[in-house]
Amino acid sequence: MKLRNWSHGAVAGTAASLLMMGISAQARAADRAVDAPIRTMVLAFNRGDIALAKSTHVDAPMIVDEPTAPFAWSGPSAFDDWVSALGKSEAKAGKTGGKVALGPITRESVIGNNAYVVVPSTYTFQQAGRKMRETGTMTFALVKQSADWKIQAWTWTSPEARPVEK
Repeated sequence: MKLRNWSHGAVAGTAASLLMMGISAQARAADRAVDAPIRTMVLAFNRGDIALAKSTHVDAPMIVDEPTAPFAWSGPSAFDDWVSALGKSEAKAGKTGGKVALGPITRESVIGNNAYVVVPSTYTFQQAGRKMRETGTMTFALVKQSADWKIQAWTWTSPEARPVEK
């Protein structure tokens, strides 16, 4: 399902916005195969393609994010439940135009069929007419399934957003 086709556009403006507007060449992992699902997830959200973003994950991922309780989602419906919670939270908070940019990968560890990737991230959005910025970190655990790497878990960690000074 394309995100932009969801009703009322609530999730369209939030999930695509929150999760990632782009990934620079600097943000690519040393092992491009490990980096692939992260890049694909980013690009899918940029296009509003929830099905593709979801496909970068294992069947029952773990997601830890701060938009709303329960703050952690796991199991077969984790991705869909998180997208729904995110959309509702962003709409309730009046956040619009959100974009997340990834910085250069600061840590990558690959051991056998498991990988750990840490990426500094910045989330900017509009709220009550002000541009806001949240500077944090996304951390990914990946697992190789057959020939493909899949996101097994990820987390967003950051302090509260602050107004962007002009």
